[in-house]
Amino acid sequence: MSGSVTISMFSSAFCWGGIYPQHRSLAPRRPEDVQNVISEIGDACEKWGFFQVINHGVPCDTRNRVEKTARMFFNLPMEEKLKVKRDEVNQVGYHDGEHTINIKDWKEVFDINIKDPTVIHSSTDPGDEGLRLVYNKWPQYPSDFREACKEYARHVEKLAFKLIELISLSLGLRKERFHDYFKEQMSFLRINRYPPCPRPDLALGVGQHTDVVVLTVLAQDEVGGLQVSRRSDGVWFPVRPVPNALVINIGNCIEIWTNDKYWSAEHRVVVNTTRERYSIPFFLLPSHDVEVKPLEELVSPESPPRYKGYKWGKFYASRNRSNFQKLDIKTIQVDDLKVVT
Repeated sequence: MSGSVTISMFSSAFCWGGIYPQHRSLAPRRPEDVQNVISEIGDACEKWGFFQVINHGVPCDTRNRVEKTARMFFNLPMEEKLKVKRDEVNQVGYHDGEHTINIKDWKEVFDINIKDPTVIHSSTDPGDEGLRLVYNKWPQYPSDFREACKEYARHVEKLAFKLIELISLSLGLRKERFHDYFKEQMSFLRINRYPPCPRPDLALGVGQHTDVVVLTVLAQDEVGGLQVSRRSDGVWFPVRPVPNALVINIGNCIEIWTNDKYWSAEHRVVVNTTRERYSIPFFLLPSHDVEVKPLEELVSPESPPRYKGYKWGKFYASRNRSNFQKLDIKTIQVDDLKVVT
């Protein structure tokens, strides 16, 4: 990715990419080198909100297996895919009409909750504290689709929690600071298929947005198309595929928890005229009852809270309505939660 960071988490290779061309060797068994990785992650979170990791511990064969079975699923006749179609009530399974900020995306998706079942709020009504369970939907074919996704999810979930610990340490907090936020996590795995588009000037695979989640761990294929907006000036840069790397981006929750120290960058996906593209994002989400607000350790009289707190489950339920249809009202954004000064 031009101007971003590639970090080797568990081996001796480290490099900055693009406009910061420097390379550095690490031996993470030494405490000072572990601290270097923590510092570089913190720097990337602050300047970009995006970085890539290699030697991350997620086996490549598990990722390849998911992509192979996903291609088989998405190549099924539409009537087969619609048997596991998701809707506003059960937001897992297949969908081909996702909207990003009220604009329809050029893609198909399949969503899988990490906890099965997952506990969510039963309505968007602020006064309704009712909860319900959402169970995953699985297609009959391919026969190993379910196991392939669950195996990959186990590995990438472990990586996500390792990353959140490193991010916590980069803030000067204890590594377990965020652990209690995920007791009933709403995290999910998604598989995106972006078909070739004959009019790329009229469509985006995913429109310009920030992720409302804690963080995203993304596997992308060699086709590319992901772009990120630089914090310093808003210039768009491509996130160039690095073999076997995973792309990490900071979500709105971390931006708010860190009181704007870390950055949830806008990003988008451009389409390809001749080739289909696959990506597999893992979205780390907190429990439905977590209040998202600036951490008390990171606010002071000199740096007062910049955001109003909100109940995660209610916020996410409200945001999810806009994934299925174009609404007459503006979708709530993180800037809407900023404290007016």
